Amino acid sequence: MTHETRSTALDRADARLRNDEGIVGSVRSFIDRVRSGDLGMLPVAVGLILIATVFTSLNPVFVAPNNLVNLLFDAAAVGCISLGIVCVLLLGQIDLSVGSMSGLASALVGVLWVNMGMPLPVAVLGALATGAVVGFIYGTFLNRFGMPSFVSTLAGLLALLGFQLYILGPTGSINLPYSSPLVRFGQIMVMPDWLSYLLALVPGLLMVVLGLRTIRNRAAANLSNPGLSVLLAKAGLLTLALLVAVFYLNQGRGIPYMFGLFVVLVVVMNYALTRTKWGRSMFAVGGNTEAARRAGINVNTIRLSAFMICSTLAALGGVLSSARLASASQQAGTGDVNLNAIAAAVIGGTSLFGGRGSAWSALLGILVIQSISNGLTLLNLSSSLRYMITGAVLAIAVIVDSLARQSRASHGRA
Repeated sequence: MTHETRSTALDRADARLRNDEGIVGSVRSFIDRVRSGDLGMLPVAVGLILIATVFTSLNPVFVAPNNLVNLLFDAAAVGCISLGIVCVLLLGQIDLSVGSMSGLASALVGVLWVNMGMPLPVAVLGALATGAVVGFIYGTFLNRFGMPSFVSTLAGLLALLGFQLYILGPTGSINLPYSSPLVRFGQIMVMPDWLSYLLALVPGLLMVVLGLRTIRNRAAANLSNPGLSVLLAKAGLLTLALLVAVFYLNQGRGIPYMFGLFVVLVVVMNYALTRTKWGRSMFAVGGNTEAARRAGINVNTIRLSAFMICSTLAALGGVLSSARLASASQQAGTGDVNLNAIAAAVIGGTSLFGGRGSAWSALLGILVIQSISNGLTLLNLSSSLRYMITGAVLAIAVIVDSLARQSRASHGRA
């Protein structure tokens, strides 16, 4: 073997070593990221464990299968709203009108479907279209007039609430037929066991397929990657956890279709944010708007799309809420809907400063919020405690985000 051939072989062996860090290397990399301030979803995962431990010790009914099923039913509507909030927070913006938008959407469904006799699909599409139009108006105000989203959406909160009260009329409430598909979807429809187990296998399979593609692409570019063993270990643990969760919930009523819809939306949004040009542009605009503009990104279009998605998902949350309550009333969308939707996104790990977050933030965050609400209800404690505890958790989440941001900045300078 010549010196040149031996050198080439050594280079290839070194590349293979760098291209397969293994499980130990992956764990070391995770620890380094945490030390540098990149906490990801670690705080919310720890929080969920603590919440479950505390409430279970105080009332074992908290972890009963049927109670967890009810928790998932209740989480879906506000979870959809929170998923839209993630989009605007990624840009460093805010939408304070999502609660009113959801209330208006539920009122539109009641008026168009029950009072005016339109087909249910038409009523639902009309509510969703209204949400898209409202989001378009917010984005236009920001792009054309430079109106801060805090101001425009605060004005929208009042206008949408007034419109909701107007169309509901003096009665203030519309009952939806209990036998209708919409109400059954929001109250009793659950997946058959075979379907829930089948869907529990899908995330792990997708992780393997997408991970193999990433490993192949990074290896071709001579870049390091965790390797096949780490990918299979992660996919195996995820699949095992999902199968155990599905098995436990199936001991009760089963997985609600409504929560399944929410999870599908989270998966679609996660794909859009992480694997499309639009998603990369979202993070770029949220990280540095001027740099994104100079890089050729159409900032106005990105802003417009984020607000339209946010308001449309808020409208969808309102439709699901009306299905859950079997009514459209003046109270829909009021109270703590805004607080819970925004808090869920932030608690789940989306930064208020823009440029950092994930679609999974909405899912994890709403589970935290709904777990607190459900646990306090089981303990027969007043709603005042729920407000105070939720506010405290939100404050802690923002503090953790701020400290992590400072840590990343100092680590970057070092």
